[in-house]
Amino acid sequence: MKKKFIPGETYVSVSGKVFDKEEINNAIEAAKDGWWTEGRFALKFEEKFKKYLGVKHVSLVNSGSSANLVALAALTSDLFGEKRLKAGDEFVTTSVAFPTTVNPGIQYRLKPVFVDVGVGDLNIDMAKIEKAITKKTRLIMLAHTLGFPFDLTEVMRLVKKYDLWLIEDCCDALGTKYGNKYVGQYGHIATFSFYPAHHITMGEGGAVITNNRLIHKAIRRFRDWGRDCWCGTGQDNSCGRRFKWKLGELPYGYDHKYIYSELGYNLKLTDFQAAIGVAQLKKLPGFIKKRRANYKKLYEFFKKYEEYFVLMREDEKTEVSYFGFPIVVKSGAPFTRNEMSEYLEKNKVGTRNVFTGNLLRHPAYVDLRKSFRLVEGMENADAIMNNAFWIGVWPGIDGVRMKYMKMVITKFLKTQGIF
Repeated sequence: MKKKFIPGETYVSVSGKVFDKEEINNAIEAAKDGWWTEGRFALKFEEKFKKYLGVKHVSLVNSGSSANLVALAALTSDLFGEKRLKAGDEFVTTSVAFPTTVNPGIQYRLKPVFVDVGVGDLNIDMAKIEKAITKKTRLIMLAHTLGFPFDLTEVMRLVKKYDLWLIEDCCDALGTKYGNKYVGQYGHIATFSFYPAHHITMGEGGAVITNNRLIHKAIRRFRDWGRDCWCGTGQDNSCGRRFKWKLGELPYGYDHKYIYSELGYNLKLTDFQAAIGVAQLKKLPGFIKKRRANYKKLYEFFKKYEEYFVLMREDEKTEVSYFGFPIVVKSGAPFTRNEMSEYLEKNKVGTRNVFTGNLLRHPAYVDLRKSFRLVEGMENADAIMNNAFWIGVWPGIDGVRMKYMKMVITKFLKTQGIF
């Protein structure tokens, strides 16, 4: 039950979860089942998620970050022969990213090639992306930042021209459409997050999707300990040959459930999480509608002050499922990003920077930077690092909260002598 909003006392968070008794009842039902690991609710969610997105294969994992790890790991499998990703291969990405969009490539000893972004959409600069591609390039791995899709027409042209893999990180973009198709339907693999800040939540959780049967097989291997067996949780002998395999240097007939063909992980989720997700997925269309309505209200409000702010541009081919409302403070404004965000936070309006800003400036990456390749400068990434932030549009922001947010922003602008 939502608490009463008291202006100036109740914090307006940038994100959060909206739920009712259905999520609670589902979780209780999962508990009563006594199974608790991935089970019937996970299967139900995967089937409904496949139907929603119009894809063939869905694998649930324990987070969006794990989804990115599994997605990249899957492409290193021997299942793909000479096309598999190998140490030393290059992948194209951007420095305005959440770390775990980039980290799996580094962890698998691929070489990241960083391209700058556009300030007006926070996505990779399409005028520079082809310059990043060499004979060593094997993969493009990018996120649809804050729900705004990157130019999939151009990216897909490059994927086909240079025979590259594409992983779409859709963690911020569940429900976004590009050219009448959901993002995630374009790449070889796509990933989603169900953390509480995202469009739907399981508390923790994520998903990896693909339309390719062989890729799906590799995803399941890496997700499920690296085992060769494809039986679902609680299943035995799906292949009908459980004790008739001869793989590696194992003796003939070694139990297929305990044969390992990859250096894998255990990244599955619990059925409690999936049970909550089943209820959340029903609410997704309404959540997206509310996010769009809140975004529109904020856009109309900030449009009056474009002298001081860069607002996001949208392609006519897109229908965005907004994660948040990004704002870039222009260099000529009489205030800084920090001054504005600190004022909003002091007055109980939540703000967040645009993730890492420029990832390459962070302590974990400074010493690694000499081993990366950068395509020209990262001026726009630095501008976002210094001048950009976002505020919430999630469904928990109702009329009174929206009114309060606008009031606080207006007061800040008055302190800067703008009126």
